[in-house]
Amino acid sequence: MPWNDNANPGPWGSPPSGDDGERKEPSRKPSGGRPTGPDLNAGMNRMRQRMRGLFGGPGGGVQPGALVGIAAAVFALWALSGIYLVQPNEVAVVTTFGAYSRNEAPGPRYHLPWPIEKVQKVPVTTLNRFDIGGASIPTSSDADNSAAAASSPSLMLTSEKDIVDLNFSVTWRVSDAARFVFATREPEDAVKAVAESAMREVVGRTSLDDILNKRRGQVQLDTADEMQRILDAWGMGVRIVEVQIRSAGPPQEVVSAFRDVQSAQQDRDSAENVADAYRNKVVNEAKGDAARIVQLAQAYREQAERTATGDAARFNAIYSEYRRAPQATRDRLYLETMERVLRNSNKVVISGKGVTAPVILPPDVFRPRGGPNAQPPPQAPQQTAPQQGGQAPSQSGGPQT
Repeated sequence: MPWNDNANPGPWGSPPSGDDGERKEPSRKPSGGRPTGPDLNAGMNRMRQRMRGLFGGPGGGVQPGALVGIAAAVFALWALSGIYLVQPNEVAVVTTFGAYSRNEAPGPRYHLPWPIEKVQKVPVTTLNRFDIGGASIPTSSDADNSAAAASSPSLMLTSEKDIVDLNFSVTWRVSDAARFVFATREPEDAVKAVAESAMREVVGRTSLDDILNKRRGQVQLDTADEMQRILDAWGMGVRIVEVQIRSAGPPQEVVSAFRDVQSAQQDRDSAENVADAYRNKVVNEAKGDAARIVQLAQAYREQAERTATGDAARFNAIYSEYRRAPQATRDRLYLETMERVLRNSNKVVISGKGVTAPVILPPDVFRPRGGPNAQPPPQAPQQTAPQQGGQAPSQSGGPQT
């Protein structure tokens, strides 16, 4: 017997009928005594009955209390949707009907729900970074590849009409959240376009050698300043933190020729350095000799001036003494002159006036006085007394004085 037969609704028989003609919940225990699960049809019936009671019977209207409750619940959900949280690295930009209204600081905040107010969170302390260039340049002769290489952002023209393959990165952050949101539709793309334009402008007024070796740091600073100037003119609300050149060199097609040029430049610089070193050596030696000669001349002049001054003072002093005692001054001058003349002589002069006995001289008298290289004189014989007032001969065999 099939269970879907309308004549026989099921194995438990037909449900009992109530007084109002509605079907009542069947028994959970069938006649066989086995337990069964919940009756889904009965649950749906009970739910329909409760909804009829809330909105009115089959022939009645909707109850006012139900509408008020539903409206209150919907309004509460709509009002609670305006609660939001701003992270510590963010600033919330609030717009009212699409127009800028205010900025909100980090923390829990509230705004009028959509469509009255809308919130856009902007990270203002996060450092953003993007790279320009770095793609490999195709070397095939295909026309499409050549066109792609010509339009590569890494190929730039220097002031000397040389092509440089330059790859760089830009680090930036948001300084004004409202300006950043409303200045352009795609602010990240705008910053990238400004970076490429500023770098091309700076490279266009710089030589290839300066970009590769001497002024790379200055190129980075100039590019950052140029980007900041353009972005401030646009009112972007962006602060450029750093521009860094990651690599710079000639295009791949001319690398070998460029290396030859660099090698020749290095040889030239080496020769110039050697010539400069020799020049500095010669110039410094000449300056030293000139300074030495000048110092010697100055010393001689100082010595001559001081000697002349001393001689003049000595002459004045001697003249003053001569005026007071002429004979004594003449004798003293004679003796001093003879002493100065005979100071290094080995001659011994003995006056023979009134001498009657032999004169014996000590051996030290005949020692050399002319310096360490002088030869010692021969041993002198003992002197005899002169005859009748004559002068004694020189003991060294020299002429008499």
